[in-house]
Order: sequence, then structure tokens, then C-alpha cells
Amino acid sequence: MSGPTLPRPVAGSNAIGSFVVGLSPIGSIPPFDWWSTIISQYANSAAIAGIIESFFQCVDQTANMDLFFDNLWNVTTAVGPGLDVWGRIVGVSRVLQVTGSQSYLGFEEAAPTGFGFGQQPFFSGQPVTSNYHLDDASFRTLIYAKALANITDGSIRSINAILLALFPNRGNTYVTDGEDMTMTYTFTFPLSPAEQAIVNNSGVLPRPTGVSATVVTP
Repeated sequence: MSGPTLPRPVAGSNAIGSFVVGLSPIGSIPPFDWWSTIISQYANSAAIAGIIESFFQCVDQTANMDLFFDNLWNVTTAVGPGLDVWGRIVGVSRVLQVTGSQSYLGFEEAAPTGFGFGQQPFFSGQPVTSNYHLDDASFRTLIYAKALANITDGSIRSINAILLALFPNRGNTYVTDGEDMTMTYTFTFPLSPAEQAIVNNSGVLPRPTGVSATVVTP
């Protein structure tokens, strides 16, 4: 029978040891050292050591705790349901309402979006929307931005930091204060429908109460 693979402490120790949640460096002693549970008089018993080692390998939760931390607890590595939980914590949803294009009954001047009778319906007063499901990478960025928005001081500098976090390496984007209860979000690059939904519907871009916000794109 092969002996334990862990470094053995000095015989005579019967301490139960301590348990630390995951994150042990590769090659180091695992969070729980089963060998420290064996008292000195059985230190040389291969049978007892083998039984305890085999039992520990069956009940050891280190790998599960590491997976829990990586996939659910750590926002930088969380995926799927883990990110959904983080979204609920900061107050954003993975599913965004994207305004779609729809033609309606209209006069000739409204062409090409206006059509004659029997071709398109009357405008109901509500724009047509569709659900857009963000992938993990996009949703993680949205979570970061909303977390920043939750703690921002509302200054131009802070809001610009949120914009840079949302749209890295895309071009210039910034916010300006009109000093007349208006503010303008300017993008020097075009936004996709999903990005338009993030800007207008997700709530990650702060807007003080009573202030009108305008989005300018190419």
C-alpha cells in the first residue's frame, strides 16, 4: 500500500486541524490535513492510515468548494447562474428590452416606414420590443458598470469611468453637463441595438432626478 501523499507532521499531534474554503495554491497542503487526525500510537499503522486516507478522498469537498467559488462566488470568473445571482445583487437583468423596427400605416411623407391601408397596422402608441439575452462576457461587463453606478458620486469623472468600463477600446465616449438641467451622453462610434438597450434601458448610466439625458451617436 502506498503511503499518504501529504507531508506528515510530527507524530504525537492529534489536532483536528482547520478548514479553509478553497483557493489553496497548487502543490500545497489541502485546506484540511487528514493526517493530523491520527494520534501518535497509530502513526505507523498502514491499515488505519489507508482507511482514513480513502475515506477523506471520498468526502473531501475541496474541489466542490473551489468550483463554487469560481463559478458562483467570484464575479470575475462566475458563469451562467452565478452571474445571474450577481445581476440580482447589483440590480440588472441579463435579458434586455431592445426596441425593434416596425412599419405602420402612414402618409406618403413617412416613407419608407409609412404604408397605405391594408399593408401595415396603426401605430398603437408603444414601440415594438424584443428580448435580447446577453452572453456571460457582456453581462459581466454590465454587472461591473451597474456596481460602479451604485456607488458613484454622480460626477462627470465617475460617469465617464463607467462609460469606459462599458465600451473599452471602442472609441471616444463621454458625458457633458449642459448646465441647464440637461446632460448628454456622446458616442463617437455606432451602437448596436443591444448596446442601445444597455445605454437607455439598463439603468447603468446615472441620471440625476429632474435632469434630462440625451444620447448622441453617429
